[in-house]
Amino acid sequence: QVQLVESGGGLVQPGGSLRLSCATSAIIFNTERMAWYRQAPGKQRELVAAITSAAVTNYADSVKGRFTISRDKSKNTVYLQMNSLKPEDTAVYYCNTKIATMDFWGQGTQVTVSS
Repeated sequence: QVQLVESGGGLVQPGGSLRLSCATSAIIFNTERMAWYRQAPGKQRELVAAITSAAVTNYADSVKGRFTISRDKSKNTVYLQMNSLKPEDTAVYYCNTKIATMDFWGQGTQVTVSS
């Protein structure tokens, strides 16, 4: 069973920062690409950032220079550091991995950027 356990969402003012965490098993962490997606109300789920087992990263254009995805091998955890947050970053953020053709998702964590 693939488990992705997210934490770290919340309410933050524009310009603020949050860090999301996604913990998983060692076998998933060490072999699979991990990613963060987000879904705002009334919008489709979109890729925010991804990182491979070799720590190669890619980002959505909308978050480049503001968000950083990283891995901690000692904790089997992937992080999403979000800086300079904007109201348009408000969404439910989901941790994701794909094994073969099957997608697995965390439970989601709400990020709200508002003054």
